[in-house]
Amino acid sequence: MNPVDIAEPMHSRWSPSVFDDAHQLTDAEITRLLEAAQWAPSSGNRQPWRYVVAPRGSAAHAVLVPHLSRGNSGWVPRASVVFLSTVVLGTDGDELKDLLIPAHDVGQASAHLTLQAEAMGLKAHQFGGFDHAAVAAGLGLPDDARLIAGIAVGVRGNPADVPERDAERDHRVRDRRPLADTVYDDRWGHAWPGLAPSGPATAPAERS
Repeated sequence: MNPVDIAEPMHSRWSPSVFDDAHQLTDAEITRLLEAAQWAPSSGNRQPWRYVVAPRGSAAHAVLVPHLSRGNSGWVPRASVVFLSTVVLGTDGDELKDLLIPAHDVGQASAHLTLQAEAMGLKAHQFGGFDHAAVAAGLGLPDDARLIAGIAVGVRGNPADVPERDAERDHRVRDRRPLADTVYDDRWGHAWPGLAPSGPATAPAERS
């Protein structure tokens, strides 16, 4: 659990690295996750997000797995499904040159998907460690699309079934910077004086 008094499912959300490699999601469950992303806020209602759905064993999954980073190659393939978040920049003038707002919107959509997973009793772990160019080429992405990240979703597995390096990820101390280090008033770097945290800045529990 998160150490602060925030609403569910944010309070329970964390990112495991040990997934059950026998668990499967139904098409209806995957669609429900995507519906959560579909209704995220969007600047001008452009909805610049696109998702490649890669269930374990699918052709899209086979494109991704060989290009995972060393640190992700052990745990990501065990997840029930991986969603690859993609931003489409559009073709209306300067929008092609600016990733800032479209990427922000994709991040919001992915956060919605992740929280929906938690609400459904699933776990999600977002990651960026893979060869983006190789995966984009393998999936046939057009020139106006950019891969952003992956979201591995499934249920927790048995740590005894994975290498120790991967199992240890689920026992790291979970913490965040104090709000005073990240929330400012009218002077950059000066903490907003109204902060009244509902819990400790650093969690005593292990998890990441």
